[in-house]
Amino acid sequence: MSVNRSPDQFHELMVDDEPNLSDVMACVFGVQEHEVRTYQTLLETPASTVEELADELGRDRSNVNRSLSTLREKGLAARKRRLLDGGGHVYQYTATPPSEARELMHETLDEWTAAVHHRIDEFDASPGE
Repeated sequence: MSVNRSPDQFHELMVDDEPNLSDVMACVFGVQEHEVRTYQTLLETPASTVEELADELGRDRSNVNRSLSTLREKGLAARKRRLLDGGGHVYQYTATPPSEARELMHETLDEWTAAVHHRIDEFDASPGE
């Protein structure tokens, strides 16, 4: 996963005495609040389809589909194809378990920290710069 986080994102998180899950996930993964809501809904209703999630979230299916794509890209959701009895198939989505999501957050922060350390090490030690 490529890490390209603004220091402002981490600063906002650190100055908040009690950041909530949305704040932490938005900062670490660069996701929007509606994507965090989609993740939380998936935790409550695993193996949901896009249509079921759209109904539950009160959002348009195309928007939910985009949220799911982002969550899958970040490693926060998985998709499984289920064959229908009458033919065809449907995709069902499940959230990455919170324990794994926490580990992903730690890994992402570690990558960001390593990138910052690398940038610091690149600075020329010449006086006046």
